[in-house]
Parts: sequence; structure tokens; C-alpha cells
Amino acid sequence: MGQIKALVGDAVWYGLSSIIGRVISYVLTPLYTTVFLPGEYGVVTELYAYAAFFNVLYMYGMETAFFRFATKYKEKSDEYFNLCVSSLITTSFITSVLLILFAKPIMSVLGYEGKEQIIYWLAAVMAIDSIYALPFAKLRLAGKAKKFAIIRLSNVIIAVLLNLFFLVLCDGIVQGKFLQNLEPLVSSIYSKDFNIKYVFLSNLIANSLFVFFLSDQFKDFRYHFDFSKFKPVFLYGLPLILMGIAATVNEMLSRSMLKYWLPENFYPDTTNLAALGIFGACYKLSVFMMLGTQAFRYAAEPFFFSKASEKESPQLFSNVMKGFVIFNCIVFLVVTVNLELLGILFLRNPVYREGLHIVPFLLLGYLFMGIYYNLSVWFKVTDKTMYGAMITGLGACVTIIANLLLIPILGYLGSAITTLMTYFSMVVLSYFMGQKHYPVPYKVKNALYYIFIVSVLAYTFYYLDMGSLLLNMLFRNISVVLFLVIIYLSERKHLKSKVYFGIRLP
Repeated sequence: MGQIKALVGDAVWYGLSSIIGRVISYVLTPLYTTVFLPGEYGVVTELYAYAAFFNVLYMYGMETAFFRFATKYKEKSDEYFNLCVSSLITTSFITSVLLILFAKPIMSVLGYEGKEQIIYWLAAVMAIDSIYALPFAKLRLAGKAKKFAIIRLSNVIIAVLLNLFFLVLCDGIVQGKFLQNLEPLVSSIYSKDFNIKYVFLSNLIANSLFVFFLSDQFKDFRYHFDFSKFKPVFLYGLPLILMGIAATVNEMLSRSMLKYWLPENFYPDTTNLAALGIFGACYKLSVFMMLGTQAFRYAAEPFFFSKASEKESPQLFSNVMKGFVIFNCIVFLVVTVNLELLGILFLRNPVYREGLHIVPFLLLGYLFMGIYYNLSVWFKVTDKTMYGAMITGLGACVTIIANLLLIPILGYLGSAITTLMTYFSMVVLSYFMGQKHYPVPYKVKNALYYIFIVSVLAYTFYYLDMGSLLLNMLFRNISVVLFLVIIYLSERKHLKSKVYFGIRLP
């Protein structure tokens, strides 16, 4: 089908920007794990976790609401763009001002007195991100995946260069390692004291450039707010606020709870903040699974809304799900069996690699998160977003209870297992509820078969130790070949008929 080809084409661009961007930004992981001790990296992990909660409040469901109303009333899409952006500008300004005013007590509660500057920068970053989310959404709706990808990639490159500028170049000059004659000038803009603040400053400067990158999307913008027209948009997005908060609980609460709920000296000679830093660094390796999910979400959300009313859409969505599961099972296996190598490449300080065993659980958790994104089409296209809030709320309850129970027993492994439990429970509930309101003939047995097979292969080959890194990589990757053979044998009928996932092969 041409429809799936279009979806795949867009997803490739979104995926390339995400993958290349992440590969580039992964320069920062070895940098951070070299420059910062685990306790210092724990501060970055914690503050960005809290920022994720606030991002939901800044956006209050406007991105998805814009997609819904811009596709439902295509002739008024520009009007809804102006309306939603005007609302976000107003609320982002008010929220950021409040955060800045209360920065001192906030940092005092967190134990970072005197570091209020980070709150100022984060407040600005979140305001910019919320306001410019809709111009990005407008690009996605218009099918301009290439432009979207280029802007996103440029943002990542600039952020990486700024981090290198502050944490390598400026730090080296101040410490007298090179270019000593520039030390007086550099000292006026860089201080070695609490240098993790430059992670946030780099983020702010890079995101500020969206003003130039997305200026075309604003050329016809007019500040306009009509409450009578905004009310149905807000009511559609209101459950998405609850869903967003619950989703952020599922995503970020583990990072927040570890610092406070992990028993003291659970890990010998490691503080709770250092344990959080180790967890946050290893969490980065699960990004390989999130890349595919993120690329899919960017392409699929406008795709689902535009195709939902068509007669063949349920079968179309089923085909999309099948392809998604197979692709991400491959990603899960490849990353898991190569964790030893990835740990050496990206976690430069060996102390961070103590947490590598949590990564397979996180990867599998994010596989189920991607499946949930596929399933969530039913409550979005039927305007039953309150059900989405209920499902994600259940996931939040699982996250809270499981973390409370497992962290004291298993440490950050308990948090990783919680991630898997949370998204699995959401998938089960969403599937059965969705089949009642918007039936889609998903190939459930097929998906469970692949997930079971890939889990067995990953577990078996992950613990295979041949005595050297090279031999380990060679033998562990045999599992990838085996899984590809299993896929071929299982899907050969479709390959022979030259119709696969609804796409006619050449």
C-alpha cells in the first residue's frame, strides 16, 4: 500500500534524524562519564527528570489536540495553529515566571542551595520547547519530514558543540592545560565550580536557535485567542494532561525515587546520588529502543489521524503494528548481546558499567511502550482521550507501587523491572479496551511469539562468556542471525507472494 510506504518514508527521515542525532549526542555520554563523578551526573539526571514533569504542564495536550482539530477541520488548520500557539505562549510565560520567582525555595528543597541559575535556564528551555512544539507538529502534519529532521539534527549538533566548548575547551584553558593566554577571557564566562550547569546552558542556547530555524512556520502567525473556539480544544487535551503526567511518572519517577528510597549503603561505597548517576548513565543505552519508537510516533500520529476514517484502516493499523514489533525485536536483541562493547564505548568510567545488567529490562520495557503507542490510536481517533488517561494512570500506579516494593530489595534493577511491568500492564489494558471501542485485527499470537523467541535468545546469549571481548561479540551475534532466520521462515509466505505489511515488493 502506498499509505504504508508514505508512513515508512516519513519514519525513515524521523528515524535518521533521531539515530544520527543520538549517535552525535552520544559523544556527550563518554564526556559526561569522564568529566563528572556519578554523584555529579546524578544531579543532571534528577533535574531533567523533574523538568519532564513540568514539560507536560507546559504543553497540556496541545500538540495532539492540534493534530486532531487540524485534521478534522482541515480548512481551519491555520486558525487552530494560531489559537493553540497563542495559548502556549501565554501559559508558558506565566509558568516560567513563577518558576523563576520560586527558584530559591525549589533549589533549597532539592539540596542545591545557591544554584538557582539552573532553574532560570530550565524555565526558559521548557518555555521554548512548548512554544515551538506546534511549529514542529505543523511540519509533521504537512509531511515535511526532511525539514523536521534537518532542524532537529542541527539542534543536536549545536548542543554537542556547546558542551564540548564549555566542558573541554573552556575547562582546559581555565586549568592551564592549553592556550594559557586566553585564561583571563575564558574565566569571565566559565567557572569550574559546579560545572554541570553548562549542560543546561548548552541546552538553552541550542534550543533558542529554533527562533531562526522555524521562522517560516511563524510568518503567517497572528496572536489570537478565542475562548469559545479554544474550549473544545482544551477539553480534548485535558485528559492528555493527566495522561502526560502519568506517562512522565512511568518514565521518570524511578530516577526521582532512587535518591530518596534506596537504602543507605545498599551499594557499598556508593552514595544514593551516585547510584542515581549510574542508573541514569546506563538508562542512556536504552535509547536505541526509544529511537525507533520516537521516530514511529513522529510519523504515525498524523498518519493515524488522517487514515482513521478510511474503511481499510483497521487492517492497515494491524500491518503497521506487525512491522513495528518485528523491527524492534531485532533492535532489542542487537543491543542486548552487544552491551559489553557498548558499555566500554559509551560509559568511559568503569564504575558506570556496574549497572549494565538493567539495560535488557529497560529495552524490553520500551518495546512494550512502542506497542502501547500503536494501540493508543483507538482512543485518540475516537475522541475518548479520558480512557488514555485512565490507562496511563494505571501505569503510574504500577510504577509507584513496584518502585516502592522493588527498590529496597533490588536497587536500580528494581526500577528497571518496574519499567517493564508498567508498559506491559498498559499494553494489556489498552488492547482489551480498544477492541471494544475501535476493533483492529492485531496479530497478537504473532507478536507474542516473536517477543518470546527474542527474549530467550537475548537471555541465553547475553550471559555467554568466551573469555575475550572479540569472541564474545562474535558468538553472541550468532543469536541475531538465528532470529533473522526465524523471521524469514515465519514470514516466507508473505515474501513469496511479494506482499508484505501491505507493501508490494519488487
